[in-house]
Amino acid sequence: MNVLSDSKKRFVGFGFGPIQNGLFVYEAYRSGNFHPGGFTIAEVDPALVKAVRDNGGRYTINIAHADRIEPITVEGVTLLNPTAPSDREALARAIAEADVLCTALPSVDFFARGGDASVLELLAKGIQQRDTLIPAIIYTAENNNHAAEILGAELHKKISPRRTAAIQILNTVIGKMSGVITDGAEIARLKLTTLTPATPRAVLVEAFNRILITRITLPGVTSGIPTFVEKDDLLPFEEAKLYGHNAIHALLGYLAHRRGLQTMDQLAQHPDLLAIGREAFISECGQALCRKYATLGDPLFSRQGFRAYAEDLLVRMVNPNLNDLVARVIRDPRRKLGYHDRLYGTMHLALTREITPTNMARGAAAAVRFLSESEKLPITSEAELGRLLESVWGDQRDALAAKLVELTWSALNARD
Repeated sequence: MNVLSDSKKRFVGFGFGPIQNGLFVYEAYRSGNFHPGGFTIAEVDPALVKAVRDNGGRYTINIAHADRIEPITVEGVTLLNPTAPSDREALARAIAEADVLCTALPSVDFFARGGDASVLELLAKGIQQRDTLIPAIIYTAENNNHAAEILGAELHKKISPRRTAAIQILNTVIGKMSGVITDGAEIARLKLTTLTPATPRAVLVEAFNRILITRITLPGVTSGIPTFVEKDDLLPFEEAKLYGHNAIHALLGYLAHRRGLQTMDQLAQHPDLLAIGREAFISECGQALCRKYATLGDPLFSRQGFRAYAEDLLVRMVNPNLNDLVARVIRDPRRKLGYHDRLYGTMHLALTREITPTNMARGAAAAVRFLSESEKLPITSEAELGRLLESVWGDQRDALAAKLVELTWSALNARD
């Protein structure tokens, strides 16, 4: 069955983490635009596949609103394990009939992993079985600015462009906070519902659902998910997420860790830290992004628009119902201290727009302290700091690297 013979759409997903089950499948399900029972997901965790099957194709997520946590059950879901040959064949058939697909994997590196069970092999096999006139869209949700282009290039190595002429691969900007809670006591304290009765973990996602996607150009094709917003060029909004949302979330996380806080909502009791985050958000990364994209004409990149964006996110970041752990926010400091990542990437952008990122430097300094303490690397001089950051940045640094080190060293020596 396909879009030409059925007004309802069919969905195929890859990966069953909180972005897939708590965003894409959930929003598609509640839209009413998808076929009942028309959700097929590739998942390599056999226990999870069995649990959803045993639960009659149902799973439950928990939505964190400002004033409550709401459990929502999604039905009509089939989980298939691509490492099993019979499931692999069923996945290929589902891909051949799908109108909307979504990859939601840890990174774009996973596209080719798994041999015959990989996303690339499964897509190639399923697309080979499709009617070339039937359109479909594929969302990529790997938090990579070029995930769609990477998937498309790899796919075209396996099948001819003629086979994919009616398929459009889309990038996404996902500003939705989510997580998986596995601690039984924490699940009980928050009164969460587990994914299934047999699954000892709960998915907790915020209610925010305004997701940005590449504009769909296939004639007559819609996403079917009304909360998604199409943009002609996603790059400015991807930068707003990385150098705005992600940057300030990390900054506040590392400052919260220095203060000994356990969850991000505890920042509400520390207005001095929130003030640093607000100033960094609005006056540093916000100003830099608005200067860079002033000619775009989008309301986000206006002074008032970006301030509203910042204030909304600062409230969402400290939502107590989200149970956002500081330890989760600050993990993997080497990646987050990358030269073009959320902390130093934002500082670099600010400097190129003639803005001194003093407050961002305080977040970077807190992250550097966390890294040095975690790896037992002393920082007793600016030269030692430079060597540590050089080991993180590699050959990505440029003429502004020395200024970034200087700003960080100054922040390290400032009074907390």
